[in-house]
Amino acid sequence: MNSLPKITLLTRHFKSRGGLEKWAGLIAQGFAKKGACVDILTADFIEKKDLHPLINVQTLPLKGWGKMKAFDRLCQKWAKSPIVFGMDRTTHQTHLRAGNGVHKTYLERRKTFENYSPLKEALNPLNKTILQIEKKAFESPFLKVLFTNSYMVKNEILHHYNVSPEKIEVIHNGAHWKEMEKPFNGWIGEKKALCNTLKLDVEKYHFLFVGNGYERKGLSFLLKALSLLPNRDFHLSVVGKDPELERFMLLANQLGLSKHVTFFGPMADMIPFYQLADSLVIPSTYDPFANVTVEALSMGLFTISSKYNGGYEILKEESGAVIEALQDPDSLKEVLMRAIMHPKTWVRSQTIRNSVKHLDLSSQVSSLIDLTLESL
Repeated sequence: MNSLPKITLLTRHFKSRGGLEKWAGLIAQGFAKKGACVDILTADFIEKKDLHPLINVQTLPLKGWGKMKAFDRLCQKWAKSPIVFGMDRTTHQTHLRAGNGVHKTYLERRKTFENYSPLKEALNPLNKTILQIEKKAFESPFLKVLFTNSYMVKNEILHHYNVSPEKIEVIHNGAHWKEMEKPFNGWIGEKKALCNTLKLDVEKYHFLFVGNGYERKGLSFLLKALSLLPNRDFHLSVVGKDPELERFMLLANQLGLSKHVTFFGPMADMIPFYQLADSLVIPSTYDPFANVTVEALSMGLFTISSKYNGGYEILKEESGAVIEALQDPDSLKEVLMRAIMHPKTWVRSQTIRNSVKHLDLSSQVSSLIDLTLESL
């Protein structure tokens, strides 16, 4: 007889390629491999053939505008297991991974960096819904463990909500460190061919920017800082999507960077860009922990991050740098100049890669599962 309790996993979306969905799948598979039966409550239709035999999917049909509230209500109705593990914005669970961070902090960042008006915030019903769910979820008496992916998010929760610090466990995001070994080992031999394919100059220093939603990800800060560099012997590859793409292309042109920036749009495979790049820049205004932080480090890239990306916590002096004043172009400029002085080499890239060896994704997921079972 199976001694492990039944698990119910709550995630409104399960099929998407985002970080939350990825973690939901890994956690479900991890519990199942330990022998636990797992029910996944989701709004997506999932084919059973892709999952572990001990995993069952219950699709909850949602209609109308208030899908977030509707999903939360249905989860309360269906979730009756000893362990109810929330991955999304739901109010009632025994364990919760706050991968979205703290919406209250995100709104504060928008007011600071985007001139987001308090009136617009108040009139947006989605903001009100998320804040209501967030407060109930974090302060729920039924919640045993609250997982965050950075100490930054932990401190935000403690600042805004009445939560015991003992309830919060920090487990940083991880990367497929072992699986990345082969493409990492081949970056020197493949860089020239990749640059030729993408029509990039292999001799230039290559910056990489990755993210959907360029405003929150800080692309405008990066472009302005790049325009201040005294030497233009660099190229920036922008990967990701934004509905206002033309606005950012126009900004690059106005700053005299049109020949130094290429907008590639969304890409399913990031490995070639990690292989050819010298450094990754993450000037986000809010990221609980950008997955690209640890992925880029696993591929040996010097990584530059704002202090508003929880991923900055894993940077070391030899592997990256933190932008101290995001709104000051000179602050970012100085860090970019430091990066250019240290282009990617075989020895340097090995040191950077080894700095995150302990963050192999499988070990991070195992830690979360073990802490969950120990809390019973």
